[in-house]
Amino acid sequence: MTLTSFGPANRIKRSAETHPLTWRLRDDGEAVWLDEYQAKNGYAAARKAFADMAQDDIVQTVKDSGLKGRGGAGFPTGVKWGLMPKDESINIRYLLCNADEMEPNTWKDRMLMEQLPHLLIEGMLISARALKTYRGYIFLRGEYTTAAKHLNRAVEEAKAAGLLGKNILGSGFDFELFVHTGAGRYICGEETALINSLEGRRANPRSKPPFPAAVGVWGKPTCVNNVETLCNVPAIIADGVDWYKSLAREGSEDMGTKLMGFSGKVKNPGLWELPFGVTGRELFEDYAGGMRDGYTLKCWQPGGAGTGFLLPEHLDAQMYAGGIAKVGTRMGTGLAMAVDDSVNMVSLLRNMEEFFSRESCGFCTPCRDGLPWSVKLLRAIENGEGQAGDIETLLGLVGFLGPGKTFCAHAPGAVEPLGSAIKYFRHEFEAGIAPTSAVVPPLARPIVVGA
Repeated sequence: MTLTSFGPANRIKRSAETHPLTWRLRDDGEAVWLDEYQAKNGYAAARKAFADMAQDDIVQTVKDSGLKGRGGAGFPTGVKWGLMPKDESINIRYLLCNADEMEPNTWKDRMLMEQLPHLLIEGMLISARALKTYRGYIFLRGEYTTAAKHLNRAVEEAKAAGLLGKNILGSGFDFELFVHTGAGRYICGEETALINSLEGRRANPRSKPPFPAAVGVWGKPTCVNNVETLCNVPAIIADGVDWYKSLAREGSEDMGTKLMGFSGKVKNPGLWELPFGVTGRELFEDYAGGMRDGYTLKCWQPGGAGTGFLLPEHLDAQMYAGGIAKVGTRMGTGLAMAVDDSVNMVSLLRNMEEFFSRESCGFCTPCRDGLPWSVKLLRAIENGEGQAGDIETLLGLVGFLGPGKTFCAHAPGAVEPLGSAIKYFRHEFEAGIAPTSAVVPPLARPIVVGA
C-alpha cells in the first residue's frame, strides 16, 4: 500500500502547512514510531491542550473548525462532542474509535493506522481530555493485522512515555486505551452495532434515541468517531481554526483536507491527501492519471460501494458532500472507483448486492429479505433469464429499502448504486430479460431466500 504525494506526478512535497494528516509519512512506507513522531512535532498539540486549554475550549475549537466525520456520514464532530453530558458526577465515559473499515474500495484508515499510529493516539488523547473520558477503545477490523500490531506497539510506547495511563503530563487526568479487534462484520461500521459488538453482543444496530452520548457502552456516555476524524484533531488544536478552514478550496462547504483515492483500471491508483473542493476530474486525471491505455471510463463511484454511480460528465463536480450531492449521490469515504467499458453493470451490481446481502444483520425485514431478493433477480438477469417486470421490481426494491424505510442506513446504502446503475445503464439490464418471458407485475415475482 502506498500513498502518493500531494501533487500531480509527485512534484509537490507534503508539508505541515498544507498536509496535516500525511506530512509525517516516511517515503519508505514504514511506520513512524514515537521518537520520530515527537521529532516531527508529535504530541505538541496534546501538550498544548493539556497545559493551555480548558476542556470545553477544546470542544469549542473543534466545533468552530467545521470538522465533520470522515467515516461517510459527515456529521459535525464538535456538535457530536457537545452532546456528551456536562454533569461532572458522571465519572465513567468512553471514547470509541471506529476503525472497522469494511467499506469496499476504502483503505484510508488502514494507511493512517499502519504508518502513523501515534497520530491516532494523539487525536484520541486530546479528544478524551475534551470529553472527560477515562477509557478508550480502537475497534479495529479483524483483518487489519498489521494495523493491530502497530497500534499495540504505539500504545505501549505512549504508556512508557507517560502519554497514556495515570496522571498524563502531570495533569491529574487518566486515560487508558485498548485495541479491540472485531470479528469481521460490515454492520459494525454503524456506531451502535459497534457498541453491541464491543460488549460481546450480536452486532445489531440499536434504536435511537437514546443516542450513545447518553447511553452507550455498558450504559455509559460514549462518543464514537472515525479514525481519520480523530487524526484531524491534533492539527486543529496546534494550528488553529482559521488555518484549518483555509485549507479547503473556494466553494467547499466542508473544511480542511480529506484522504481521497482512485482505484480501478487507472494508471496511478492510490491515496492522496487533498483539500475539500478539488474536482473529481483533478482527482481522476491529475492524480490517478486517467484510464490505462486501451480502457475508457464508463462510470465511477465517488466514495465506496455504498455510493451511487456517476458518469464521466460528472467529474467536474467538487469533491465535498454538497458538491457530490448536486450530481445525485454522496461523498461517502472519498475513495473513488473507476469502472471501465469492459465491465457489465449487471454483473458488477450482482456482486455488490451479494456482499451487502451477506453483511446485513438481519434485524429488519426490508433489508433481511429485500437484499437477497435483489440478488436473485440480478443473477437471473445476468444469466439472460430475467422476466418482464424484473427491472421494475428492482426499482421498487430501491424505493422500499431507501432512507427512512429500514432500521439503519445499511440497506439505503446497498441499493443506492443499484438505482443509479439502472438509471444510467438500463439497456444492460434489459439485455438480460428473456425475449419470451411473460409479463410479471412489479414485486410479484416470488423469492426463495438463500436460493
